[in-house]
Amino acid sequence: MLNRGILGFFVVSFAASRAFALDGPQTPLEDPMASGMWGYHQVELLGDPENIRFDERVQVIAPVSAEDSLNVPLLIDASGIENVKRIVVSADYGPIPHILTYYPEEALPKLALRFKIDQATAIRASVETHDGQWLIGSTYIDAAGGGCTAPAHAYASDDWEEKLGEIHGQLWAASGKARVIVDHPMDTGLAGDIPVFIIQHLDFETDAGTRVARVELQEPVNEDPAFSLYFDPGTMPNLLHVKGRDNNGNPIEGLLTTGETN
Repeated sequence: MLNRGILGFFVVSFAASRAFALDGPQTPLEDPMASGMWGYHQVELLGDPENIRFDERVQVIAPVSAEDSLNVPLLIDASGIENVKRIVVSADYGPIPHILTYYPEEALPKLALRFKIDQATAIRASVETHDGQWLIGSTYIDAAGGGCTAPAHAYASDDWEEKLGEIHGQLWAASGKARVIVDHPMDTGLAGDIPVFIIQHLDFETDAGTRVARVELQEPVNEDPAFSLYFDPGTMPNLLHVKGRDNNGNPIEGLLTTGETN
């Protein structure tokens, strides 16, 4: 979990990319990370859009080096951009590059998460606005790797199936922060004889049934996924229903309030 006490050990990508921000479309040669895979992933993940550029307002904050390849903290902050439709988070040299897609809807375009890393790689946050612009932020994380090919720790516990899908979390109305953790193995399918077993999506809804944010998860999201969502304090709901489903059809449902829920 990111906090101010450890941000001194983190790097912010926009400072490195400032000299590369352009007004028009860019080619992979202008990538501030100089990654050999970005041109490919740009097409595969974003659909090869015409209106794309690197933008210093898309902040990607992460540790310089991953101490735990199974739980790498990451903060994506595009709150300086208006009219955000979705944020695609990806790893250039991940065996499964797509980490997740976040639809902030009524939340701020800012998300804290944890993910599994398999080797040193550039990490991207690709922000799409409602008018069709793509704005890219990047950073680089060094890592020994192996996070995506390791089996889940949950299987060492006899009661993991009983806890499957349990939700823990809390709302902080004064700061506009929502924190949620979901018990789930999040198997990538890359560990021997263990099939893909992941949460596919989490929706955050008000008591009236209005969806205020949505996260679509992919295999690299960490075991027992943990997210922090952010809202304008004056508009944050008093409670949030969390609803989702995994790829085996198991429903996920819980409630976040100003007190911790289990």
